Amino acid sequence: MFDRDGEWSELTAFASDARPDATVGVVSGRRRQGKSFLLDSLARASGGFYFCAYEATESESLHRFGEELGQYTGAVAPMRFDRWEQAVDALLALGREQPLVVVLDEFPYLARATPSLPSIVQVAYGPRRPERLESRTRLLLCGSSLAFMGKLLAGTSPLRGRASLELIVHPLDYRQAAAFWQLDDPRLALLVHSVVGGTPAYRKEFVGDDVPDGMADFDSWVCRTALSPSSPLYREARYLLADESDLRDRALYHSVLAALATGNATAGRIAGFLERPISDITHPLTVLQDCGLVRREEDAFRRNRSTYRVAEPLIAFDHAISRPKRPLLDRRLAHQVWTTARPRFLSAVVGPHFEQVCRDWVANFASPETFGGMPIDVTYGTVADPAARTGMELDVVVRGAVGQDKRRPPLRRRGQVGPHDGHVPPRPPPPRPDSPRRPGRRHHRDPAGVLQRGGLHPGAEGGGGAG
Repeated sequence: MFDRDGEWSELTAFASDARPDATVGVVSGRRRQGKSFLLDSLARASGGFYFCAYEATESESLHRFGEELGQYTGAVAPMRFDRWEQAVDALLALGREQPLVVVLDEFPYLARATPSLPSIVQVAYGPRRPERLESRTRLLLCGSSLAFMGKLLAGTSPLRGRASLELIVHPLDYRQAAAFWQLDDPRLALLVHSVVGGTPAYRKEFVGDDVPDGMADFDSWVCRTALSPSSPLYREARYLLADESDLRDRALYHSVLAALATGNATAGRIAGFLERPISDITHPLTVLQDCGLVRREEDAFRRNRSTYRVAEPLIAFDHAISRPKRPLLDRRLAHQVWTTARPRFLSAVVGPHFEQVCRDWVANFASPETFGGMPIDVTYGTVADPAARTGMELDVVVRGAVGQDKRRPPLRRRGQVGPHDGHVPPRPPPPRPDSPRRPGRRHHRDPAGVLQRGGLHPGAEGGGGAG
């Protein structure tokens, strides 16, 4: 287990909770972050019961559940359940003597076959119900569909107010991923993180511990992993979308992501890219946000202006680089595709990703002395440049500090990501000769060369280690 100490502590505290009645917790996170490994390890370490569902009918799932529960309890014959009400009560009965961990992994699969299952759990965990009051079962519901799991405890959901734990297992951040991939070169670590993000399984299960051997090997590494039809990584971005049952018209969602990945960051530009009215893309953007695939950010200086960004690096890479050239990649022409796509990778994928890494560094790692206090809000912003008669986009805007005006935190420091001191430069930096500015698009410089100079390498001071 790599750098999941915080998550493990939360889970063990939930499992050993001393309260005298049954409790329920919810664990979520995108697939391949290590959730199942954590929960299976917790069940094994505490002597609990772990059940992992898969896509099946209600009757088949109940049949499998009864078989596995019978094996766990040592029953001479498999247990039989006609309804989930009976099955949940059987789980409560397991904890009558002492606290006992029970895990229902891939809970969305069960709920898809039995839509009333969240309500069944709600009733079973009723505040005055004897079966709950006489049990110390610690039930954990786990799933990878962020849209479904996010709604499980929200709004009018039956389980709202029932859970004593809501744990999200996030991908590794830039620092953690650099350590996990054992990359000492911060430039190389940034490039790799721009492709695969912080999903731990991608290193071992997907690329077989194939780590680029220095900057000179990065191009070849991309071609033999993310752009190779023989690599599981090649199709992974499509499978990530398939995990989300709320994505009905997948063609539309892929097109929205393609628009975002090519620099169309506002609702108007996305609509223009798709040649549709803005009203047609409002719902897809909301659903993609609920799924954790897209994040919405407000302009620090123009609250009525928002931008959208792809939140999962592999999806951004796929829609900017792989998807437009998939017929060629399927013919194993990765090197030819990458030769022409590399400049677009630096500007459309690495550039925005580097900006987010910088914002994350400010929010999570910068010491209070860096900005004169703890940042309250870290985002981007757009300011007018009267001299140039244009707008200037600031990649990192830090506002507020503890103890200052709470009505409207003052701007502490603002700047454009780069090797300068963080203040607003007199003019936007000129475009690189090999990456001409496109009309109406944000321009991103190749950030790899300024990463270390900007103090954002894994060992940078100002906030601790990889966590």
